[in-house]
Amino acid sequence: MTDTVGLDRWLDDARTRVSAFVPSPTVDEIGRVESVADGIAMISGLPELRLDELVSFEHGQRGYTTTLDRDMICCVLLDAAGVAAGQTVRGTGEVLRAPVGQSLLGRIIDPLGRPLDEGQEIEPERFDPIERAAPSIIDRDFVSEPVQTGLLVIDTMFALGRGQRELIVGDRAVGKTAIALDCIINQKSSDVICVYVAIGQKSSTVKRAIQAVKAHGAPERCIFVVAGASTAPGLQWIAPFAGFTMAEYFRDRGQHALIVIDDLTKHAATHREIALLTHQPPGREAYPGDVFYVHARLLERAAKLSKAAGAGSLTALPIAELDAGNLSAYIPTNLISITDGQIVLDSRLFHEGHKPAVDVGKSVSRVGGKTQAPALREAAHSLRLDYAQFLELETFTRFGAVTDTAVKDKIAHGKRIRGILGQQQYAPIRLADEVALVMAVQEGLLDRVDLADVDRFRSELTTWLDRNAKDVVDDLSGTGRLLSTDRTKLLGALTDLASTFTSDEPVAAEGAS
Repeated sequence: MTDTVGLDRWLDDARTRVSAFVPSPTVDEIGRVESVADGIAMISGLPELRLDELVSFEHGQRGYTTTLDRDMICCVLLDAAGVAAGQTVRGTGEVLRAPVGQSLLGRIIDPLGRPLDEGQEIEPERFDPIERAAPSIIDRDFVSEPVQTGLLVIDTMFALGRGQRELIVGDRAVGKTAIALDCIINQKSSDVICVYVAIGQKSSTVKRAIQAVKAHGAPERCIFVVAGASTAPGLQWIAPFAGFTMAEYFRDRGQHALIVIDDLTKHAATHREIALLTHQPPGREAYPGDVFYVHARLLERAAKLSKAAGAGSLTALPIAELDAGNLSAYIPTNLISITDGQIVLDSRLFHEGHKPAVDVGKSVSRVGGKTQAPALREAAHSLRLDYAQFLELETFTRFGAVTDTAVKDKIAHGKRIRGILGQQQYAPIRLADEVALVMAVQEGLLDRVDLADVDRFRSELTTWLDRNAKDVVDDLSGTGRLLSTDRTKLLGALTDLASTFTSDEPVAAEGAS
């Protein structure tokens, strides 16, 4: 009897559900993977797919479309493992998006936001498209605020501003990444959020870079986006775009961000690889014709926003590698024409021990002094010219002895300039010390200091100023300006310090030959 009652109840419930069901047609487009090779999948059966649309494969892997032919679609894989011919594939109707938010700070992630640091899953505030339009002209403002790199040669001669795009270019292993890392490390005392994007780099190289920031900087205010050499080409290609999207989150909230792209030469090679595999016509050096546009639309997203748009900024430091110092190669010339200046590193200077190995003749900042702290701009106004004259004189004096006293004095002075421009890695200099060093050399205080003692003078400078000119240091750090009274006091403190190193005889007689 009980079974009968239960059966009747089930029948009544089933009839109710069936009567409430309204059948309607559904359309589900399912494609098929025809072939997979080198991180590229050829798929068919999805005629409604759009360019750059995100697609999902049978076991959850993802990719995006790059070429739409009549019967076949080329898809770049973001997760190549497990995708095979014959599997099903579906369009998602979405574009590629990257996670953004405060939860990314201090984390090591891939371009899709998946953690690589064995930490917990990222819980982003939202997902934004990796391809976003650059701010319009009306939304931009003048680049006028400095980004202190802590590197004297850059801050004095090629000043970097918030919202600027400055290319770092040079041969392999001459310190390009070191300059970018020093700039990131120096932001530990500023309000700038840093994003470091590694593209196609060896795992050991990326690990050393991250460890350097953790040891010397403020990693809790950095995001590390890693698409290593062993990752799929598609993941390497989207890495800089995803990094910019993550940085733009802070810029659009009125904050200041710095992004380092390490490096765009490898990104261009990945773009060429994908283009050739998807049968796009090659151009100069086998790169596709749109490689300039790819990097231009990427770097145009760096900007200083107007007050009406929030007054935030995004500064970009793209890195490019040269072959045998050839600045006229295709990708370097593209990037030089896109950016607002370039810092060129010279392998000869590097191997001679002059580090950072910045070639002051080929380097330039198209914003320059407009972004320098006023005190530093005043102190260093003739530094580059004096140093350039010294380099020319030094070249000529290699052919024979110099007897002219004025030339000897200029060469001795130039050697002191070169002495203060050299720096150890991971040891950025604060603004007050930069101003003091430039004042000391430009006022001739170091001309009687033995060249071997210049490094010791610099190492003792911070402690000396904190003890003898603390109020001047505080004012400089807060305002970036140096009043006449403060200048007199700072010059007196520098004179006293230099006197502890000064020789009895003029060191200009150390001579150049």
